[in-house]
Amino acid sequence: MKVREMVWWWWIYIAVAVQASIKGEDYVTYDGRSLIINGQRKLLFSGSIHYPRSTPQMWSSLIGKAKEGGVDVIQTYVFWNLHEPQPGQYDFSGRYDLVKFIKEIQAQGLYVCLRIGPFIESEWTYGGFPFWLHDVPGIVYRTDNEPFKFYMQNFTTKIVNLMKSEGLYASQGGPIILSQIENEYQNVEAAFHEKGPIYVKWAAKMGVELETGVPWVMCKQTDAPDPVINTCNGMRCGETFGGPNSPNKPSMWTENWTSFYQVYGGEPYIRSAEDIAFHVALFIAKKGSYINYYMYHGGTNFGRTTSAYVITSYYDQAPLDEYGLLRQPKWGHLKELHIMIKNCSTPLLQGVQSNFSIGPLQQAYVFKEGTGACVAFLVNNDATKNVTVQFQNNSFELLPKSIGILPDCQNMVFNTAKVSTKPNKRITTLTKMFNEVDMWKEFKEDIPNFLDTSLRSNSLLEHMNTTQDKSDYLCFQPNSTCPQPVLHVESLGHVVHAYINTIFIEAGHGSHDTKGFSMDIPITLIDGINNVSILSVMVGLPDSGAFLESRYAGLTKVTIQCSESYIYDFTNYTWGYQIGLEGEKLQVFKEQSLEEVEWSEIDDSTNKSLTWYKTTFDAPIGDEPIALNMSSMQKGAVWVNEQSIGRYWVSFLTSKGNPSQTLYHVPRSFLNPTGNLLVVLEELNGDPLQISLNTISLVNVNSPFSYHHLPQ
Repeated sequence: MKVREMVWWWWIYIAVAVQASIKGEDYVTYDGRSLIINGQRKLLFSGSIHYPRSTPQMWSSLIGKAKEGGVDVIQTYVFWNLHEPQPGQYDFSGRYDLVKFIKEIQAQGLYVCLRIGPFIESEWTYGGFPFWLHDVPGIVYRTDNEPFKFYMQNFTTKIVNLMKSEGLYASQGGPIILSQIENEYQNVEAAFHEKGPIYVKWAAKMGVELETGVPWVMCKQTDAPDPVINTCNGMRCGETFGGPNSPNKPSMWTENWTSFYQVYGGEPYIRSAEDIAFHVALFIAKKGSYINYYMYHGGTNFGRTTSAYVITSYYDQAPLDEYGLLRQPKWGHLKELHIMIKNCSTPLLQGVQSNFSIGPLQQAYVFKEGTGACVAFLVNNDATKNVTVQFQNNSFELLPKSIGILPDCQNMVFNTAKVSTKPNKRITTLTKMFNEVDMWKEFKEDIPNFLDTSLRSNSLLEHMNTTQDKSDYLCFQPNSTCPQPVLHVESLGHVVHAYINTIFIEAGHGSHDTKGFSMDIPITLIDGINNVSILSVMVGLPDSGAFLESRYAGLTKVTIQCSESYIYDFTNYTWGYQIGLEGEKLQVFKEQSLEEVEWSEIDDSTNKSLTWYKTTFDAPIGDEPIALNMSSMQKGAVWVNEQSIGRYWVSFLTSKGNPSQTLYHVPRSFLNPTGNLLVVLEELNGDPLQISLNTISLVNVNSPFSYHHLPQ
C-alpha cells in the first residue's frame, strides 16, 4: 500500500471512530480484507440459528452456547410466509418474534446477519414465499416482473423499517452488521434470460436504497452489483470460491454446511469435525474473514413448514443438535479452532500474505506483519498418509488431509485433524409408554364419495393451487361404474392413498429425487356403482428452482383397466374434490374442538387408515429435552397442546432399512405440568399403543455420567 493510500485510510478510520463515539453507534463498512466495524477490521465466525425452528424459551441458551463456542455473529433468514400469511396481515408473535430474537442476541453481545431474502429456500415450504403470491395476476417470481417486485419490495421495506424502528441496525447502535437480499439466485438466473441480470441489479439497488447503514450481501452471486458483496455457500469454499468480484470487497462464506438436510428415505449426512475445521482453516489461509456455519443449530420444522420430503428434524448433526445439546467433538473442536484463529487475527487482517509449495500435495500460506508478527498455515492435501514437510528450516509432520497452524511461524500448536475434544453420544430415557388401550380415544375420518363433494371439475386439478397450502390433503372421487379390477394412478405429488368403496386398498409415494410415481393396484369391485376415492398428499411444497409459481403437483392420470382391451380413462372425467380432512377443518387437535366429533374406544379392526387418536400425559420431571418415539406409527402428524410438532413418516425406510426419523422433539415450553393433550393423525396403519415419551441427554462415550453442558 502506498504512503498516500495509508494516510487516506487513516483519516477515514479517525473520522469513523469520532462519528461512532459521538453517536454511540457502530459504523460498518468493508475493504478488500474484511468487514470494518468502528474502524477496526474484524475476523468473524458466525452461526446460523433460525428463530422459528426453536422456541423463545430456547433462544437464550442456544445463543449462549454459540457464544461459548467462539461464534461472534448469529445469522438468520427472515420467513416471509410466517410474517405475512395474508397480504398486509403481519404476525411477529411467539416463535415468529424476530425483534425479540435479535434483542436476545444483542443482550449477549453478539452481532447479527439478517438474511431478508425474501426468497430463502432453506428447505422451507415454498422457499419462504407466502402461497397467496401464487394468485397475484401476471406474477412471475424472482425476475424482472412488476407484480413480484412490488410485493418483494413491500415486504423487504417492512422488515427494514421494523428493524430501524427498534434501533437494531449497527448504524443505530444495534447488533445487525449485515443484510442479505435474494438467495443463491445465480442457480436460476439463466432461466430468465435477459431479465435475470436486470432483476439482480434492481434487487441490489432496492436494498441499498433502504439505507440500513450496513453492507448488503448476495450469496452465490458472482455478478452482485457494487456495493453489494458476493459471498460463497457450500462445504469447501476454500477450494471452490472464485473470490469477491471486486478487490475492494472481502472474502466471505455465508453457508459452511456443517451437515446436510435429511429427506424421508435418506440417511443422515455425517460431516466430521476434522473436515469442517480443515476447510475453515483453508478459507482463512486464503484471506477469508467471515465464515458462517449453516447450521450451528438446525432445530425443528414444526407444523407443515418443511419443503418437499424434508424430515421434521433439521440439521441435527450441527454443533448444537436439534434439542440444543452440544454435539461433540464438533462443537469443542471448532471452539478450539476459533480461539487459535482469533489469537492470530492481527497478522491475518493486517499482514502480507504469501503462499508457496512445500511438497507435491502440500502448500504453505504465510502472513507477516511489519511488527514481526507471523502466522503460517501448512496444508497437507494428501488424504492417504502423514507427510513431513520443511518450513523455515524446521520439520513438521502433517496428518492426512489436515492443516497445521503455526501462530508464530515456529511452533505448530493446532492441527485440524487432531481432535482433543472427547466425543459424546445422545441417549434416550423412557419416561412413559402409551401402551394401554383405555389411555386412547380414536376418531376415524369418513372417506367421501362423489355425491358428498361440492367442488367438481371435468379434469384433474393441480394439488397446490386447489388446496392453497391450507392442507396436505386433497381427495379425488370420480363417478364410476366400471366392473373390472386394475386401478392405475400416476402422480406428481408425494403420496397417494387409494380407497374402493371407503376401504383402504394401497398407498404409494415418490421420493425427493424421483418426483413422479405410478401405481397399479389390483382391486375388487361390487356390482353396480363403485366409489373410487384417491387421497393425494403433499409432504411440503417445493422450495427451489425457477418458475416456482408454475410448478405442478398432484394426480396426472387415473385409469381402471376394465378388460384386456378396454381401459376406462378418468383423466378428463368429472371429478369431485374435498380439500383437507374433516378433523383438520374441525381442528380436533384443539381442546375446545374435541367435542366436535365423536371419539370412541380403540377397536381391533385392520382398517386403521386416516384415524385420529388422542390421549393425555404429564410432563416428565426435570429440564431435559423431551421427544416422542413414533417408531410404531407409519405416516401422519402430531400435536401437543394444540402445537404441531410436525409430520412423521416412519414407514418410508432408507436403503439400509431404517426410518429417517423416529424421535420427535416436544419443547418443554409446549407443556403444562399435568394433563397435556396429545393428538396423532395416522394416515396408514400405525399402532399408537407403542408410542413412548422419552427424555434426551448426553453421555461421554468414556463415562457413564450424563450432562447437558460441556463439563468444566
